[in-house]
Amino acid sequence: MEWRMIMRENMFDMGSSSKLDTNSMNAMVYDTYGTSEVLRFEQVTIPVPKDNEVLIEVHATSVNSWDWDLLRGKPFVNRIGAIRQPRYRILGADVAGRVIAVGSSVKRFKSGDEVFGDLSGCGWGGFAEYVCAKETVLTPKPAAISFVQAAAIPQAAVLALQGIRDTGGLKSGQTVLINGAGGGVGTFAIQYAKLHGAEVTGVDSSEKLDMLQTLGADHVLDYTKEDFTARGQQYDLILDVVGNRSVLALKRALRNGGRYVMIGGPMSRILQNLLWAPFISWREKKKIMLLVHKPNDGDQKVWKELIELGQVLPVIDRQYPFSEAAQAFRDIGEGRLKGKAVVSIKMKM
Repeated sequence: MEWRMIMRENMFDMGSSSKLDTNSMNAMVYDTYGTSEVLRFEQVTIPVPKDNEVLIEVHATSVNSWDWDLLRGKPFVNRIGAIRQPRYRILGADVAGRVIAVGSSVKRFKSGDEVFGDLSGCGWGGFAEYVCAKETVLTPKPAAISFVQAAAIPQAAVLALQGIRDTGGLKSGQTVLINGAGGGVGTFAIQYAKLHGAEVTGVDSSEKLDMLQTLGADHVLDYTKEDFTARGQQYDLILDVVGNRSVLALKRALRNGGRYVMIGGPMSRILQNLLWAPFISWREKKKIMLLVHKPNDGDQKVWKELIELGQVLPVIDRQYPFSEAAQAFRDIGEGRLKGKAVVSIKMKM
């Protein structure tokens, strides 16, 4: 199971790299909303880190559903402040790579350090040979895993942790249902919930059910054949990655005192949940909540430690060379991948 030049003098320390001498790098860019067909490769200028940033030579990056949403500009909330053209020309929040330069105020890292992190709060840019990132969003890479495995961790794993542990308030012995359990978030969520004593039900398509059981799910359901909200079974916690059931149906599947945590789904479902949440919480003592993602080094360290202890592993369905990164987006859009899609930037174009 296997499961991101000419620099200002004295601004930072820098390791050697022939690419830096040319001041340009390969990047996958887009200038208009669409699907994978609008993605193209272009030579762009290697970024220069600010005082609180490091420059990373990217070894691998992964594709998240948020990348797919930004590429398409859907739902419309992804176009706020960027109606006509994308805010970020280079997608990619999850990165794993090696620090080759540090800004003057950087304290935690030095040239040569291997790191991973989520750049969604500081400019994206992972689909490129180099990227700058604030040191606060980076975590030392676990030595026992590859850059490819590390790139699968940041966004999905932190979402799973914040949904299960923080918003969901998981306690040992509780029953947990994960809707959309076969993707990146779900595969991390199963492992974390089982590690903390939960009885887990995973919901996804039939071709992913065996994998869910391998990860430790106690029960699995094929959403194409069975509606988990209509079975009469109730759960202490529902973690919803896909948002394909109405809030009125979902509350039937929650025990009194239970919590429903929505991580992803259509904007119409999100708005519906926000509208109904106060009424359901007051009348039925069931909490309907929307997770607000907060990328941070502290939560990434939780996963780093679990991986170093051998207790969890990222699930990777496919690894793509950089030249086939657009295919990774197509596969994510079809929703058939088990776990994560990871792109190896260091492989030859």
